[in-house]
Amino acid sequence: MNPSATALPAPHPRSCLRPGPRPHPWLPAAALALLATLVLPARAADLARVASPDGSIVVILESQHEGRLAYRVERNGEATIAASRLGFLLGDGRLERNLELAGQSSRSFDQTWEQPWGERRFIRNHYNELRASFAEKPTGGRKDGRRFDVVFRVYDDGVGFRYEFPRQPAMDEVRIRQELTEFAVARPATAWWIPAFEWNREEYLYSRTPLSEVGTAQTPITLRTDRGLHIAIHEAALVDYAGMNLAKGDGGVLRAALTPGDDRGTAVVRAVPFATPWRTIQVGERAGDLAGSNLILNLNEPNRIGDVSWFKPAKYVGVWWSLHLELETWGTGPKHGATTANTKKYIDFAAENGFRGVLVEGWNPGWDGDWFANGWGFDFTRPTADFDLEGLAAYGAAKGVHLIGHHETACAVSHYERQLPAALDLYARNGVDVVKTGYVCDAGDIQRQDHAGGPVVREWHEGQWMSRHHLRVVEEAAKRRIAINAHEPIKDTGLRRTYPNWVSREGARGMEFNAWAQPPNPPGHEATLVFTRMLGGPMDFTPGIVSLKGRGGQRIESTLAKQLALYVVIYSPIQMVADLPEHYAQHRDAFQFIRDVAVDWEESLVLDGEVGDYVTFARKARGGGEWFLGSVTNEEARELQVPLSFLDPGRRYRAEIYRDGDGADWKTAPFDFVRETREVRSDDTLRLHLAAGGGQAIRFVPL
Repeated sequence: MNPSATALPAPHPRSCLRPGPRPHPWLPAAALALLATLVLPARAADLARVASPDGSIVVILESQHEGRLAYRVERNGEATIAASRLGFLLGDGRLERNLELAGQSSRSFDQTWEQPWGERRFIRNHYNELRASFAEKPTGGRKDGRRFDVVFRVYDDGVGFRYEFPRQPAMDEVRIRQELTEFAVARPATAWWIPAFEWNREEYLYSRTPLSEVGTAQTPITLRTDRGLHIAIHEAALVDYAGMNLAKGDGGVLRAALTPGDDRGTAVVRAVPFATPWRTIQVGERAGDLAGSNLILNLNEPNRIGDVSWFKPAKYVGVWWSLHLELETWGTGPKHGATTANTKKYIDFAAENGFRGVLVEGWNPGWDGDWFANGWGFDFTRPTADFDLEGLAAYGAAKGVHLIGHHETACAVSHYERQLPAALDLYARNGVDVVKTGYVCDAGDIQRQDHAGGPVVREWHEGQWMSRHHLRVVEEAAKRRIAINAHEPIKDTGLRRTYPNWVSREGARGMEFNAWAQPPNPPGHEATLVFTRMLGGPMDFTPGIVSLKGRGGQRIESTLAKQLALYVVIYSPIQMVADLPEHYAQHRDAFQFIRDVAVDWEESLVLDGEVGDYVTFARKARGGGEWFLGSVTNEEARELQVPLSFLDPGRRYRAEIYRDGDGADWKTAPFDFVRETREVRSDDTLRLHLAAGGGQAIRFVPL
C-alpha cells in the first residue's frame, strides 16, 4: 500500500464520488463510438441450450442476423441475461459475422475436491457443460474460415463461459483489440461498482447507483434487480490475458472492455491454441448466495504446484501501522522502523501471543528519497546496515516466529524481475515463507523494459503483461516454498486453486485508508466488500485497529467490537494483527478474541446480509470443534436474530461474546464494549445488538 498519503498525487476530484460515463484518454474516440452503438438485431434462431444440474438456470445460444452469435440466460423461466453478443475485434478485422455452428457436445461433471486451506475444506464442483464449435464462412479472400469454440458451464448458482481457439490452418496467432462480449441485464437493477482506468487502481469507495448510471466499471460488479435477484459479473482464471472491465451500453447492457497493452490498439496477443478466461455470472436470491458461491474457484484448474502443506495459515504483526501513523519511517534515519532492535520487539510480542509472522517493511535499500518515483533504486538481495536479516530470522525461529518478507517495486517491474530469483533465494535461506509484494504507482504506469538499456514502456496493473508477471512471481516463489500476498495486485479470479501459494492480496481500499485518507472508509465499507471485491477471493484487509485512530488522531468510523468481527467477516488465510502492541495492552479484553480467532476454516456460512448494509458470517475452525461468528453493520444500528442451528446438535457450547455496549456508537461512544459468556445449544437463537458503525464477534467453544 501507499506508505504515505503525501506520496500520492492529489486525488482526482471525482475519485471518491460517483463516477458517470465518460471517455478515457487511452481509448480512441472511434472505438468508444463503436462500443456505444452496437445493437443486437431482432431476428434470432436458437442453436443450443444447456441447463444447470437442478434445472433452474438455462443458457440458450442463438444465431442473430448475418450469422452473429449471442447467448441468453434464464432462471426459473424468467430472463436474467437477455440476448447478449459474443465475438471479437481482432487485429485483422472482426470475428463475429458469418458464423456457422460446426458441432456441439455436452457433458455433466460432479466432483468434490479438498482445499489445502480456505473458507471451507470441501467444495463440490457440479455443472453441466455445452461446447459449441463455430466456423466462419470464408470471406475477404480467405480460403479457410477461422474457427473457435464457446464453452458454457452452468451451475445451480450461475454460469461461466469462455472462448477457446483450437489449432487451425487459418490462424497461428490471435491479436485481440477488444472482446464484443456482452452482459445484457434483463431487469432494471441497482449496481455496486468502482470505476475502471482511474489513477488509484482498485482503491475506490463503491458507488451505489442505478445500473443505467454505471460508467466503465471494474469487476466484480454486483447487481440487485427490481425483483430482488442478486447478480455478480466477474471472471475466473485470468491467465496470460488482459483483465476485463465493463462499459455501460444502452439499456441494461454491459460490454467487455479489456485492459489495453503497451500497444494501445491491442489488448491481448496469444499463440493458437489458447482459451480466454471464464466470464462469470453468479446468481442468487439473497446477497449471501453470492458470498457463499464457489463458482469462481471451481472454474479454475486444480493445483499445479503440488504439496503446499508447508504453508501455514496464521496471524501476523509487523512494522507497518506505525509507518502509516508517521511514528516511524520506511527510509533509514533516526525514525527508521526496520531496525534489528525494533523487529526483535515485534518478534517477542508475536511469540508471547501465539502469532506466527512478523512483517517488516523498509528493510532493504531503496526507500531513502523519492522511492515512489524511482523504483529502480530498490535492492531486494540485501538488507540495510541496521537490519540483521539472518540474525533476526534465527531469533524468530527459536521462538516459533517467521519473518514475512516485503518486496515493494514502485512499479519498476522489470527491475524487480531481474532480481527475483536471488531475492527469493535470500528469503528461502532465512526461513521466510510468505512475501508481501507491492506495486505502488498510478494506474497505467507500470514500467516494463524488455532488455537492460532498452526503452521503458508503460503498462496497466491488469494488462496481459502484468498477468504474466504475477504468475512468474508465484511460480518462482513456489519453487522455494514461499507464499505470495500481492498488494496493488491484478484482480483475484480464483487462481489460488491452481497456485495455492498465492494466498492473499489487496485489490481494494484496506485499513490504511483509515490512517490518512479523506474520506476514510465509511461504516458500510466492509459490508460492501463482502458482496463485491470479496467474491474474487481473500483480501489482506489488515483489521484489528483497537485504538480506532489514524494519523493525527483521525477517527476510524468503527466501534471496538466491529474491529474484532472483521477477523471473521473479511476472509484471508493470513490475518494481520495490525495495531501497535501498546494499544492492545490498553484493550486486553478485546485483544483476547484476536488471540483466539482462527484463520483456516472447515466451513463458512453467510447467515444473513444485504449489500452495503450488514452481514453475518459463521465459520467453523479447521481441525477442531470451535465456531466463530462475526457480524458488522453500516451507519445504522441493528438488532438481529441469529438461530444457532449451525452448531452441532445435542452439544453444549460456551459462547464468548464480544459486543457493542448498549450505548455504543462509532461517533459518540466507540469504546462502549462488553465481553460476556453464556451457554448455548444449536436450538437457541441469539439476539445481536449492532451499534451504528458496530459489530459483534463470538467464539463458540464446545463443552
